[in-house]
Amino acid sequence: MRLSAMGDVAMTVPVLRAFVKQYPTVKLTVISRPFFKPFFEGIPNLDFFAFDEKEKHKGFLGLIRLYKDVKKLKIDAFADLHNVLRSKIVSLLFALSGKKRATVDKGREGKKELTRAGNKVFKQLPTMFERHAKVFDQLGFPLDLSSQILGTVFPEKADLSAEILEIIGGKNEKLIGIAPFAQYDSKVYPLDLMKEVIAKLAEQPSYKILLFGGGKKEIEILDSLSKSYENVINMAGKIKFQQELQLISNLDIMLSMDSGNAHIAAMLGVKVITLWGATHPYAGFLPFNQSLENALTSDRNQYPKLPTSVYGNKIVEGYEDAMRTISPDKVVSTIKSQL
Repeated sequence: MRLSAMGDVAMTVPVLRAFVKQYPTVKLTVISRPFFKPFFEGIPNLDFFAFDEKEKHKGFLGLIRLYKDVKKLKIDAFADLHNVLRSKIVSLLFALSGKKRATVDKGREGKKELTRAGNKVFKQLPTMFERHAKVFDQLGFPLDLSSQILGTVFPEKADLSAEILEIIGGKNEKLIGIAPFAQYDSKVYPLDLMKEVIAKLAEQPSYKILLFGGGKKEIEILDSLSKSYENVINMAGKIKFQQELQLISNLDIMLSMDSGNAHIAAMLGVKVITLWGATHPYAGFLPFNQSLENALTSDRNQYPKLPTSVYGNKIVEGYEDAMRTISPDKVVSTIKSQL
């Protein structure tokens, strides 16, 4: 069970792909929000159970109904990959019925030590993928997430529909995705610097830059970023979510903030360059199978309190311009080196 958020749900996918590869006779049922169902399509021996937050599974009685509905599937063990009140209640109900259960340890104490202003403990914490794997280990299914396994868990690149090809104009160039937004401003690269990155990349006629986002305001910004270049295309609002996943799977590289798009691209086996402001990959949210060298972080010499937050929701006075220490030239050169 993992209900939200988008990036967190996406981070479960590579682990589940590794699971079904190593335990091909075990059936998995994923409980999550209906919107995330496309994440799990094509994974062998995996069924998706839609969590109906607004009606059937709303409130405490709704969680009891959820438990009863899932129990009918003859569940033998329950993996709580969310560790919130709702998932804990369902987990407890399975435990009371005599089933095995295990809950993810989010490492909250270590994250507090990493992000506090004083007496900071600046060290790499276990990744969320390692934490998820530990849950299955506790249920009797140890997982191998070594480099030999990692390269075999990704899906094939999706065939692009005629509709997508009509928008992007074919696929002869290197496809570079850019997702410049995040839930919190402290994780968003300054717009003027992103314009420089796009301008420098657009100079290369062998590159095609595809912009991703959502919502009216973001679409307007992406339109302004793309309008001056023939090889920069705003994809926001033009295709459905499942089509977007198909397109992302065909990217040669994705440039993203510490956000859901980074994890979506990574779960599809795409190289990802991430930009980090108030947050830091040491908290365990480096996208799956990506190098720390491709995680460009703000300068801790100038901003020694970094990281100031696990999720980017804490505002620290004087740290608003931390991401300006990541130069556009550095971003562009890192992308080119990976291409």
